[in-house]
Amino acid sequence: MNVLLCPFSDAGYLYPALAVGRRLRRRGHAVFPLVRPGAAGVVGEAGFAALDAHEYGGARAFSVAWWGETGAAQYRAVVRAAREVRADALVTSILCHGALLAAEALDLPVVVLGFAAHLWTYGRGGEGERHGRAAMREQRLLELLRRYELARERAGLPPRRDRRRDLPLIGSGLLLRGDPALEHPGAELPEGVRHVGPCPWEPAADPAALHRLTARVRRIGKPVVYVHLGRVFGGESMWPRLNTTFTGGPFQAVVERGRSGEPRPAPEADVVVVREPWMGPLIELSDLVLTNGTSSPVLAALMREKPLAVAPIGSEQPLLSEACVRAGVAVGFPPGPGPAGDGVAALGTAYAGGLGERVRALGARLNSSGGAAAAADAVVAAAASSERAVAPNAAHTGAAHTGAAHTGAAHTGAVPTGVASTMPVPVRGGAWTPALDSPVDVGTGRGGP
Repeated sequence: MNVLLCPFSDAGYLYPALAVGRRLRRRGHAVFPLVRPGAAGVVGEAGFAALDAHEYGGARAFSVAWWGETGAAQYRAVVRAAREVRADALVTSILCHGALLAAEALDLPVVVLGFAAHLWTYGRGGEGERHGRAAMREQRLLELLRRYELARERAGLPPRRDRRRDLPLIGSGLLLRGDPALEHPGAELPEGVRHVGPCPWEPAADPAALHRLTARVRRIGKPVVYVHLGRVFGGESMWPRLNTTFTGGPFQAVVERGRSGEPRPAPEADVVVVREPWMGPLIELSDLVLTNGTSSPVLAALMREKPLAVAPIGSEQPLLSEACVRAGVAVGFPPGPGPAGDGVAALGTAYAGGLGERVRALGARLNSSGGAAAAADAVVAAAASSERAVAPNAAHTGAAHTGAAHTGAAHTGAVPTGVASTMPVPVRGGAWTPALDSPVDVGTGRGGP
């Protein structure tokens, strides 16, 4: 089987897709990541040759910062790349509307990798969510559908009518990287949406950089807080609060600036700012993790049994942050300016150990979940289901796709030059297949920002 990976090229979206791609490759499938040029090095470290999205007309189309504006360009780039590699299935990210449209136009199955928790309206239940979060789920779904329809119109595709509004956004299956404990109690996920657990992979740490950082934090001697900042969405910067919290207090911080803009540490603050494509060793070096509530640092912390402090600012951050507090694995951290004692008190609560038992329990579940192996199962199952729907009595030939059915006219299933021969994976009854390969080769020492 030929699989085109077409997620956003930002680390928090690309790394999980690469983890799934590595699983698929270990099973004998050919995997082709389509990414913007700056991600080619990371893709190479994962063991793949990158397809340059710019060469397929996808300039800026695989940057999450432009997700709402570049759906049509993403659609065209994915269509061209999928035809070139003779793709049998796509793997993409949540918010990648162009990839969903390309899968529909080419009549290809597409599996969507989501966040740690479900963002949209539940299938059933969830009405008791406090602070109007159920209404916010509905608003978020409507906004995404509006953006999807706009991308569809710009791509020149006709409107579609579905029995369920969210169906176009989940493709052949929307896979959440968290755990049911991060959903609202009593809520049921919509059909086609399921948890698979984390899909951890990241580039190897730079030994020299890690050694220098380790020596520095040991000299200071205070408990270490790993801080992973996300987007501020036009809100207030975390830096005033970080400076007051880590100046003259009981904690020191290693701050990954993430996508939060220019760092502004005070000269006297016990803060070191890093900009690395890896976070696992930094979390292992730390005693607790402070995050705005984005999926990758939350999951990476829990997989290493580190307690969390959460300071959400916008987008999906409040939903996941509230879920972590509700599950007893995090405390709230005041994000805006204020007295130093407020931030110190929050970190002290997390550090004191009261969250430990629940953090360990949830971390154990995440570490034992299917993760990338379960996601690879989903890709194989989706492809097999698509083959049966098109030609239930004939073998799939890997043909080009016309938008209605596989015609078999474009190619015969021959493997492109330089790609390992593929091996079919049996799927019984269209169910999710069990993990067919060995345990995760990356382990809990890896994670994606």
